[in-house]
Amino acid sequence: MMLAAFPARLAYGMVGLDIYFKVHDDTHSIALAGLAAGANGIMSSLTTGLRAAVIDRLGLKIPLRTFVPAYAVALASLDACHGATLLIIFAALLGLTAPPINLAVRPMWRTAVPEEQYRTAIAIDTASMNLGVVLGPALATTLALSGHPASGLVVTAILIFIGGIALSSLKFTQQWRPEQREAGGQTLLKTAGIRILLVEGLLIGYGTGNYQIAIPAISSLHHQPRFAGIAFGTAATLSIVGSLVAGSLGRHIAPVKGFRIIYLFWFLSTIPMAFVNPGWTLLLVLSLFGFIGGAEQVFYLEQLELIRPQGSAASAIGWIWTVEGSFAAIGQSTGGFFSQHFSPHFCFVITAVSFGLGFILIVLGQRWLKPFDRGATPV
Repeated sequence: MMLAAFPARLAYGMVGLDIYFKVHDDTHSIALAGLAAGANGIMSSLTTGLRAAVIDRLGLKIPLRTFVPAYAVALASLDACHGATLLIIFAALLGLTAPPINLAVRPMWRTAVPEEQYRTAIAIDTASMNLGVVLGPALATTLALSGHPASGLVVTAILIFIGGIALSSLKFTQQWRPEQREAGGQTLLKTAGIRILLVEGLLIGYGTGNYQIAIPAISSLHHQPRFAGIAFGTAATLSIVGSLVAGSLGRHIAPVKGFRIIYLFWFLSTIPMAFVNPGWTLLLVLSLFGFIGGAEQVFYLEQLELIRPQGSAASAIGWIWTVEGSFAAIGQSTGGFFSQHFSPHFCFVITAVSFGLGFILIVLGQRWLKPFDRGATPV
């Protein structure tokens, strides 16, 4: 599953910069290029929950075999477009057709591996997803600066087509069936634990958006523009290591308790960001932030599997990603204003406060989360 999905995950890592470079080359405007990339991101985030609901209703084959070709065609169409208005419109439409690759892989792990191997499986899968985040932008930038700068969107279309079709052809994909909803069971949004995670996703999304804009802003202000790429690459690489380390931890560590403890250190790692400038100290802080964040993802996904209601294998994470991604986009927008009129350090403060509020919410919500802490013996 990971080998089949990886070309598409690599394409996901490329598409934001592909759009940026395409629009910038066509219009010579940084603002319009950012607007197009943002329109794609927000439309993709807002519709993630809907695509997840389709999976829980129809299964995996039909959504993959519908969205994958549509997305490849949309990428090729965007490559053929010219003019700011048309490019922004097609970038937004591209977000609407984003194939549910990660949404398709997540539910299959529960039936693909034995229970005792589930944490390890989602840890390696998370590392694979994060590897696409690291390599995708590097490949997109390389193609944009090559002798064929227009090739980025075409290569991305080919990768998404190969990965999507390969994933839809797997035995696990063809055999997977949506869960039957329990008669009289709770719906997703009426589950207290899910509502807590949705609010937590709002906070984390907004804090992450501010962090994502503060890094390039502070790098530019200190005349070290290359530092932003190094910082993001280092944090993403360490997140891969963190997820693999978390996957090697024994089943005696309960998912909810492990998530809560790691969350505390994740929050603490954001505090030093507000007090350092580009250099080895900030790089060290971001490395720690990425490492702990990678480990946190593993326990988060395992916890979510324990508290979601029957019949929401894809919808649970889909709606959370919708909220988190949408508020990350809002955080990036307000973060740009704060960085310009106040300081990038102010954005880092917002990140720390958002993560701190998220941790407090998880602690206060234990009575709704802990009763579902099954599958491990609490320690």
